Amino acid sequence: VGKIEGQNLLLNKYGLEVNQFLGRMVDAVRESDLKRLRSWLLQLEGKHGDHYFRQIFQLFPQKLRPTNRVGLRAYDGLNNTFNLAYALLFWKCYRALVKAHLEPYLGFLHSVRFGRPSLVCEFVELYRHLADDFVIQFCQGLKPKDFIAKTETFNNKKGKRIYLNRSLTNDLTNKLHDYFRREVRVPRIKRGEKQELETLINEEAMLLGRYLRNERESWIPRIAIP
Repeated sequence: VGKIEGQNLLLNKYGLEVNQFLGRMVDAVRESDLKRLRSWLLQLEGKHGDHYFRQIFQLFPQKLRPTNRVGLRAYDGLNNTFNLAYALLFWKCYRALVKAHLEPYLGFLHSVRFGRPSLVCEFVELYRHLADDFVIQFCQGLKPKDFIAKTETFNNKKGKRIYLNRSLTNDLTNKLHDYFRREVRVPRIKRGEKQELETLINEEAMLLGRYLRNERESWIPRIAIP
């Protein structure tokens, strides 16, 4: 629900169509079987994600727009730009969870398997809309010539993948770190009405840890407005 709430905030910011129906469906899930609950949530997440990216792709220069969202092993430049921003966000969340003394490989929605930090994959969903907001702003002036093609081999098959050039990759990395140092109007745990986004991520990881250790009755993530 937190992920969909954040994505709807971003859609609102840019005057795009908000999909309220799926948010209500997530709230309505009352399944006691955890396996079936996980399956339901993943299906709803996927349907909402399709709608969400169809909307925000309209904000990018037409020559850069992909037809759909692709994660790992994307070929087009825009999807790989999203993937780069998500990778940086991933490690910020990973560090926050470790600092909160949580096991990054034990999650709920994502299956537990070797090499997958499931809890990080779930926690990062609360902040993807912020990385999306950054990518939308960063890419407004980009042109196809700002990307380069690299021939890569995957599963014994060669293919050309498109990435930002080296200069723009460094620029994105630096500016994204700055983006997560900006202040948002989310009260800090102890005092203050504002805090940096990176501080918010650390605080939420700590609050999640307290909840999982039964040190507090509930945990409702605070969602930052992009």
